[in-house]
Amino acid sequence: MNRTLHVDLGERSYPIHIGAGALNGLDAQNRRCLIVTNDTIAPLYLPRVLEALPDAAVCELPDGESFKTLDTAGRILDQLADGGFHRDSLIIALGGGVIGDIAGFAASVYHRGIDFIQIPTTLLAMVDSSVGGKTGVNHQAGKNLIGAFHQPVQVIADLDLLATLPPREYAAGLAEVVKYAALGDLQLLDWLESRVAELRSRDTDVLTEVVYRCCLAKAKIVAADEREQGQRALLNLGHTFGHAIETASGYGTLLHGEAVAIGMVMAADLSCRLGWASAEEVARLRSLLSALSLPTSPPPIPPDEFIALMQRDKKVLNNRLRLVLLRPLGHAVISADVPLDTLRESLDAAA
Repeated sequence: MNRTLHVDLGERSYPIHIGAGALNGLDAQNRRCLIVTNDTIAPLYLPRVLEALPDAAVCELPDGESFKTLDTAGRILDQLADGGFHRDSLIIALGGGVIGDIAGFAASVYHRGIDFIQIPTTLLAMVDSSVGGKTGVNHQAGKNLIGAFHQPVQVIADLDLLATLPPREYAAGLAEVVKYAALGDLQLLDWLESRVAELRSRDTDVLTEVVYRCCLAKAKIVAADEREQGQRALLNLGHTFGHAIETASGYGTLLHGEAVAIGMVMAADLSCRLGWASAEEVARLRSLLSALSLPTSPPPIPPDEFIALMQRDKKVLNNRLRLVLLRPLGHAVISADVPLDTLRESLDAAA
């Protein structure tokens, strides 16, 4: 059964359509379109989109996090400019989180902002990155350092597009699902723990509910804090650790969801050392992530390097590292007062 919800942002509000076959409702309303996709997704799903939009132009990019750069975004902008696309044109982002971020960023800056539609093809993008308007590219100094807030006009989460998703990519999406439970919904955590087998087998009914509940949670947070001035930062549970891991490892070595899974366990461990969460809760989180085929321990990174990378995070304010921690599991908080010695102790234990 398909479901629809709305992100309530006044004149920038938009629907999220969720379910098998949701792509059948794609309608560009006779606008000129550029479909941005990559060379992995194009052979699989581009023909379906072109059936609905036969006159659309296509920008096919190389696949992978390592191509999430200003140079790659420039290729989209060049095609828009060379093709004479105007302010009333529409970008269709067909792909995972990397494509959504790059295409959205190009949409945010071309003619100072044109509309775009998100058609996520990965579970991670469906439950997280396609919703909320964060767009951007990576820089050698850190992940997503260059970007803009630019909301899509529609998100189409067609679960049929997950059929060809490799197991590792699928599991990476489940990390973001667990994140929503860990930061604010213990009932969802209970529900996920009772449906590990269905999650692993990609049961359509279970996935519809998962995507709906995650998008609903994110939609509420985004509506209350669109530009991450407050509670939206809670959605970064595991991400400050995870982004440091991705940067140290080289973009693409670990999938984003894998780094987030590791980062959540590290955040939980630090929370435990601060007396905010129990060892049993850390073990519970680690156990669920492991059951979903996700890594829970970081690669070897010297603690000094780890801390230096974390301090480049966009959430750092006034040179103070702000971390999303658990107080306890199921209730995330933002803390700028973590003793450096305790953080180092946690990093030493994880190494």
